[in-house]
Amino acid sequence: MTINTSLDTLLSELEAFGIANDAAHTERGSRMLNITRDTGELLAVLIQARGARRLLEIGTSNGYSTLWLARAAQALQGKVVTVEQADDKYIMAQANFARAPFREVIEQKLGDAGEVLRAAHDGAHDFIFLDSARSQYQAWWPQLDRVLVAGGVLVVDNATSHYAEMAPFLDGIRADPRYTSCLVPVGKGEFIAVKARN
Repeated sequence: MTINTSLDTLLSELEAFGIANDAAHTERGSRMLNITRDTGELLAVLIQARGARRLLEIGTSNGYSTLWLARAAQALQGKVVTVEQADDKYIMAQANFARAPFREVIEQKLGDAGEVLRAAHDGAHDFIFLDSARSQYQAWWPQLDRVLVAGGVLVVDNATSHYAEMAPFLDGIRADPRYTSCLVPVGKGEFIAVKARN
């Protein structure tokens, strides 16, 4: 993967901003809740290993995680669709994306992820990164499953830090014979599930 010095600088800046911001705010809506750097690296490796070109991210925040996804996707001539419901975070991410070399790689959507999922066609995505309203995951599952292509990869953030909150959702995927899954102790815990190819 080509190293982009200006992108690395932007990532470091957003990483520091997220840590400082979250230390100063307790209200969830005001926090960035960014992934960790090692999580970004893991996502990039998974995308490259899968050869994923059609990525979906649910939960943009300020765009830190999106930049990791976009860098990996760009190397494969792929694209990231990222969904955010909060206006202020959408605008913040838009400004951050303008500073990155991903004009043709990132497609931002402002709105409800459930509606975005319902509008997507079957097997629309090779890779889905879920880092949003955890209480909604169970309700979204039929659509997440439908839009993930056979052989696709689903990654769920906060699978260790907030496991109890997502246990029914994660356990349901574990019990589904069409999925092979594992919990990786990177960052806040990444639940990785691969959908069977047939």
